[in-house]
Amino acid sequence: MIEEFIAYTKLADTKVMDVFSSIDKNLPDAERLFSHILNAQHIWANRIVGLKPVFEVWQEHDKHNFQAISKDNFALIESCLDNLSLETLVLYYDSRGNEHKNTIGIMFMQMLNHSTYHRGQIVSMLKAAGIEPSATDYILFKRNNLL
Repeated sequence: MIEEFIAYTKLADTKVMDVFSSIDKNLPDAERLFSHILNAQHIWANRIVGLKPVFEVWQEHDKHNFQAISKDNFALIESCLDNLSLETLVLYYDSRGNEHKNTIGIMFMQMLNHSTYHRGQIVSMLKAAGIEPSATDYILFKRNNLL
């Protein structure tokens, strides 16, 4: 199920990135929040493989770089899925330096749930700006056989 939810997150993120690519308007709050999603995915994936993340939690990215960052993130995430057990226990440090241990599966679920939460906020921001984004509901992807 985690593998499918990762595929869903990748598709849903792509829908949001497509909106950012298709509009001339700058939406700094929405762009900052999507940067945060990308950073969190990057940070969690790097924690899993024991590498120091390059990005900070709230580091902002130019919207024109979103797709490249996402591509790199999902390449690492998919490599983890292919090469590591979801039951593997990982020791890591949070952004405050506190030590934690979780399984890779739990770490992925946190990353995925976090992405969904903030994507919903971004969709609300887009709608408030008069932009109607594509729906990113999991069930819609299932109904359309995209997952």
